[in-house]
Amino acid sequence: MKTTGPSLDVARERLRNQRLIGAPFATPEDVVGWLGAVQAQDYAGAKWAIGQRTKACREADVEQACRDGRILRTHVMRPTWHFVLPADIRWLLALTAPGVRARMAYYDRKLALDDGVFRRSQVVLARALAGGEALTREELGRALAAAGIEASGQRLGHIMMRAELDALIASGPRRGKQFTYALLDERAPPGRALARDEALAELAGRYFASHGPALPQDFAWWSGLTVGDAKRGIEGAAPRLASASVHGKTYWFAAGAARRAPRSGGATVHLLPNYDEVIVAYRDHGPSLAPGMPQTFKDRPEVVANHLIVVDGRVVGGWRRREAKGAMIAETMLVARLGAAEGKALRAEADRLQRFLGMPVKLRARV
Repeated sequence: MKTTGPSLDVARERLRNQRLIGAPFATPEDVVGWLGAVQAQDYAGAKWAIGQRTKACREADVEQACRDGRILRTHVMRPTWHFVLPADIRWLLALTAPGVRARMAYYDRKLALDDGVFRRSQVVLARALAGGEALTREELGRALAAAGIEASGQRLGHIMMRAELDALIASGPRRGKQFTYALLDERAPPGRALARDEALAELAGRYFASHGPALPQDFAWWSGLTVGDAKRGIEGAAPRLASASVHGKTYWFAAGAARRAPRSGGATVHLLPNYDEVIVAYRDHGPSLAPGMPQTFKDRPEVVANHLIVVDGRVVGGWRRREAKGAMIAETMLVARLGAAEGKALRAEADRLQRFLGMPVKLRARV
């Protein structure tokens, strides 16, 4: 484990390690495997997050990867959806699902859900999905109701989440615009099993390689692990990691990876989706905020309530998707005026989103 000097541009290094600048990946599954997991409750936004990190990727390519099961969408790490790889899903669940179940226990009790209900419901789900079936949540809710299990609204959502956490089900191929569930054993072959300390080290090593420079508490937040387990993971991955002190905080990253990221000759601008890993994967957002942005979060939360505009790795405003006839409008809300070069880079980013979606994208400023 090496310690490097303090000259470290944390925000720009994160862009490079997350592949938002530099060499892009070839396929959607390459992105998910590198990042370890991609937060995905906003499905459209998560697809764009993958698209931004790949070369010449289209929305249809991400859809196909999900349809084929090369990428799975499930609840893991925290009580929300993530994209993960079939090869990783079982050891990730074994590591993080107990913590998620513990955090959901209070809400389960309020919904009169206990281990007995979960066992009975999972028998019903397994029978309904056997033989390669892929059914929607509503269809599975009807199967549960027919078996005498009340399953609607939040109660149904918690039953389905528990079945995901228990490694029974995961995402199936979408049916039109509807999401389906399928049996995990039929979507993913048996993967490697890792002892707990091995899993902690694997997840820590992957996180700091792809998300670093980051703090231990960032890793704990992202993974849903306790701070103690996060530190154990760092200790296990120590031969692969290095650290640097920046403004009195110790940041970790892959050994040999930290260097001042080369600039392309101008500002880099990204139209990030909400929950993008370059923002949501950290508890401490300070390095990723432009001057004045912390106050904007307090005074004008509507600016950053949706997607984010980032210049050189730092948030300078937000944007919203507006549907128009045959097009998408990216409605921008900026805290500071962009210079000419930055405005040109913003238009180029909108053009990239246009190619990804396969439809015109129009920029429209909102005061």
